[in-house]
Amino acid sequence: MNEESIRKLYLELSAMEHRGITIWLEGYPSNSERVTSQLCVQEESSYMRDYIFNEGVLQEIHFDKVKKELP
Repeated sequence: MNEESIRKLYLELSAMEHRGITIWLEGYPSNSERVTSQLCVQEESSYMRDYIFNEGVLQEIHFDKVKKELP
């Protein structure tokens, strides 16, 4: 990830956090700073975003590591 991508990710997640959207990382409550840092450190790993809605309103965003299966 380059610095611009890192900044954009942090700003996106921080804005969600300020709107009251809960951020989760690998099944645990987290925050925009921790998730951004983890995604930058783990560049060789992929993370999947899962958006959790309640009655059409975004409540949570989950980041879970995608595990690659060997053939």
